[in-house]
Amino acid sequence: MYESVNEELLDFLNESPDAFHAADQIRRILKQNGFEELAEGNVWNLAKGGKYFVLRNESSVIAFAIPKTDFQGFMIGAAHSDSPSFKIKENPEIKKEGYITLNVEKYGGMLMSTWFDRPLSVAGRVLVRDGNRIMTKLVNVDRDLVQIVNLAIHMDRTANSGHEINVQNEMEPILGLEGSEGSFMKIIAEAAGVKPEDILGHDLFLYQRGKGTIWGANHEFLSAGHLDDLQCAFGCLQGFLHAAPENSIPLLAIFDNEEVGSGTKQGADSTFLEDVVRRICTLMGKNTEDTERARISSFMVSADNAHAVHPNYASKADPVNRPKINEGIVIKYNASQRYTTDAVSAAVFREVCRKAEVPLQEFTNRSDMAGGSTLGNISNSHFSLNTVDIGLPQLAMHSCWETAGTKDTAYLAEAMQEFFSSSFRDLGGGSWELD
Repeated sequence: MYESVNEELLDFLNESPDAFHAADQIRRILKQNGFEELAEGNVWNLAKGGKYFVLRNESSVIAFAIPKTDFQGFMIGAAHSDSPSFKIKENPEIKKEGYITLNVEKYGGMLMSTWFDRPLSVAGRVLVRDGNRIMTKLVNVDRDLVQIVNLAIHMDRTANSGHEINVQNEMEPILGLEGSEGSFMKIIAEAAGVKPEDILGHDLFLYQRGKGTIWGANHEFLSAGHLDDLQCAFGCLQGFLHAAPENSIPLLAIFDNEEVGSGTKQGADSTFLEDVVRRICTLMGKNTEDTERARISSFMVSADNAHAVHPNYASKADPVNRPKINEGIVIKYNASQRYTTDAVSAAVFREVCRKAEVPLQEFTNRSDMAGGSTLGNISNSHFSLNTVDIGLPQLAMHSCWETAGTKDTAYLAEAMQEFFSSSFRDLGGGSWELD
């Protein structure tokens, strides 16, 4: 089972060099499984037993399936589609010292050193003129196009002893030699199948070209780009597709822009989730009181990868809570609520995993070390419900080439299938029911 899941995951990652392509891959998979695409600006006609999805900004996706009976709430699984990278600036070409380089800026908090001396290319979207319309075209220059080249050790003896990387001066990828001026947008236009003069705007990102691989003495490890967080997005999607809901609506939410704070119209700090949930409730005949009761009897799993203990940096981990690769899903805790997990949500998710026969681990940061946050608590500021933060254990988070385990994606798919098939109900008085 692990082998087939991993091969599908690697194919998914290879076809998802950026958030736009990831969302498009999810769209393709949903359509193959009988889901109907909706548009936010169109009339929605929902029916019991129907399966639907909607995109916002072509980079965030919400999918849901309405049971044949009346529903009491929503079982929500959330992850994110974006990963740290370098975004191509406007007027990107720079001519210097006989080279043509590209002007880029950081997107998210990446490990910049991992981007040196690798074959890279460019993917994303362009907005093009089509008569009176403006159309989105996805673009992926499917060849080794650029490279960020290191400085020789002879010219920087501090390179191995704490050299601070300057993004503007040191991370410009080389596109070509003099004579290739003006070629970048022509290459992009050719890949998109349009004329350069018809491109009105672009959101383009660098990505590393290596295809993911499975390695280790016993094939224990899986390495690829974008594991944070497309591994969780893929695992949640697989669980969602195989769920058998009865009394609640399973809802999959894949948000963009988590790596830069989620504060966009398509991020977890937008009204996207709330808009879709309230629209579903209205169209399925629920009044304001019914909708509020459905919210209280809803539950969210916020899935974003977690740090595995590192063999060379074990002192960076908590003394007790030290997740290991291939030993199960990680529940993430933080006293300051940078992760939303509390006793209630942890207890519910433990029951889900017990029923699915999936192993669990715990993660907390060292008490003297600040950690990251994720989309769970941000989303809760708009649509408040019991939420647990989880992830899959990985190494080298925010590298352009990350490492995880070959068993853990399947664990997540199994747990989320059980979760999406379940119902949650707040009974009041400090008690809850999980069916």
